Amino acid sequence: MALQLLTGAFNLIADIRATPEALAEITRGRRALRCGRIYVPLAHIGRVQRRFLLYVVGVVVRMSLPPDHGAAADHRLLADFRAGRGDRAYHSLVEPHRSELRAHCYRMLGSVQESEDAVQDTFLRAWRGLAAFEGRSSVRSWLYRIATNVCLDALNGRSKRALPADLAAPADPRDQLAAPLVDSVWVECFPDERFGVADGHAAPGARYEQREAVELAFVAALQHLPPGQRAVLILRDVLGFSAREVAQALETTVPAVKSYLQRARKAMNERRPEMTQQATLRSIGDDGAREVVRRYVDAWERDDVDAVVAMLTEDATLAMPPTPTWYRGRPAISTFYRGLFGTHRWRHVETRANGQLAVGCYAWDEGRACFAPLVLDVLTLRGTRIESITAFLTPEVFGRFGLPERLTA
Repeated sequence: MALQLLTGAFNLIADIRATPEALAEITRGRRALRCGRIYVPLAHIGRVQRRFLLYVVGVVVRMSLPPDHGAAADHRLLADFRAGRGDRAYHSLVEPHRSELRAHCYRMLGSVQESEDAVQDTFLRAWRGLAAFEGRSSVRSWLYRIATNVCLDALNGRSKRALPADLAAPADPRDQLAAPLVDSVWVECFPDERFGVADGHAAPGARYEQREAVELAFVAALQHLPPGQRAVLILRDVLGFSAREVAQALETTVPAVKSYLQRARKAMNERRPEMTQQATLRSIGDDGAREVVRRYVDAWERDDVDAVVAMLTEDATLAMPPTPTWYRGRPAISTFYRGLFGTHRWRHVETRANGQLAVGCYAWDEGRACFAPLVLDVLTLRGTRIESITAFLTPEVFGRFGLPERLTA
């Protein structure tokens, strides 16, 4: 199997060199893997195998480029910009960085909409400052410097975002749900696959994988750090910038960066789970992940509360932002679900959020005669058991995940 994957990878590399748009098609699973006379659609290959393929393709393509390829391309585009070909050159300079900047701003702010706004503000500031950019750093580093400071400006005087368990004690499931909080206080769910968050580490100096650094627990833990420490930890340990580069971006000293980083790492280690969701998903494999989702969906659609509860760990939690109500433990969750099951007919669509398994939940709407979006469940696993369900009662986010507006009967 490994030999076939490698053979297919080198065929994909040939496709990329012959047709530039092939890379985008490969990333989206729209190409076929060619091994001899056999063609297998990438969409039919397991997630782990596809990531291995893309890793091999990325390594070989990068090795085939000259060391200064990126810098040389930046300099050519900057020359084009200054020669009057501004719009096109500017777009080519900044647009390739949109996805990673959006993930960076999400880590800083905990909000998808605010991260989109921050990226737009970053690009606007970059447009205004591009004529004065001297090229002493890469365009990528320069954009990260702008984006980080945009986020720090946005965080100035603002309360931190959180998950329900960070704000209140677990509720009694016999009580009514608390009213939703209207203020923007919650960490939002992030469509990492649709927004193009890459696998692996961003740079050799990074401590955390890029998808690990958008997991709900990780992003929630980041929000507990003061903004300066948050920025330093993300730039240093997620993105792999050197202490000198971070100091330049934040207009401070290297000793100050090291001090911030030491305190931020200590705080993160106290809040991070023992095992990341990326490690958990690798340990159970694609088949194991699909089976968890299949059992979860099947239990809901059969109205089998016992089957859902049986999938939970003993100390499982259930949270439902934007309401601050949350429950801890199988007995409490079971009591709450027994009052909920039987009140709706459900249909579900699998997706991914924050690098984790997720399910779009649709409830039958008699007036519209369809299954309408209601809840996005983000699942946190411990092995093949569910350790946490974060049920986002925000159907307006379904579009971000490419989920349908409705399902027919």
